[in-house]
Amino acid sequence: MNDIIREIEAEQLKENLSDFHVGDTVKVYGKIKEGNRERIQVFEGTVLKIQGGSNRTTFTVRKVSNGVGVEKTWPMHSPNVEKVEVVRRGKVRRAKLNYLRDRVGKKAKVKELVK
Repeated sequence: MNDIIREIEAEQLKENLSDFHVGDTVKVYGKIKEGNRERIQVFEGTVLKIQGGSNRTTFTVRKVSNGVGVEKTWPMHSPNVEKVEVVRRGKVRRAKLNYLRDRVGKKAKVKELVK
């Protein structure tokens, strides 16, 4: 039974995923359906967390829009996610950046990883 589920999940995985981590600033190109039209909307922000495994992996992106914090959780292998583009790499030491929700202004920034 477990092998059957694993095979079905393996078929649904995307091969061309961009390599991003927690703390990175990313642009998520998501498909939005409005009536009978479909368009792509860009959501740019900092990756707060990546959780789950296999085809159930999700990632949460946070941005501040008009002074209000907005978070969206995206399934990584969803057909509604066109692509994820890394704008800049972040230098963090944690797996989940929940503390960023309480910070405002420059304190809410993540340092850039310089290689």
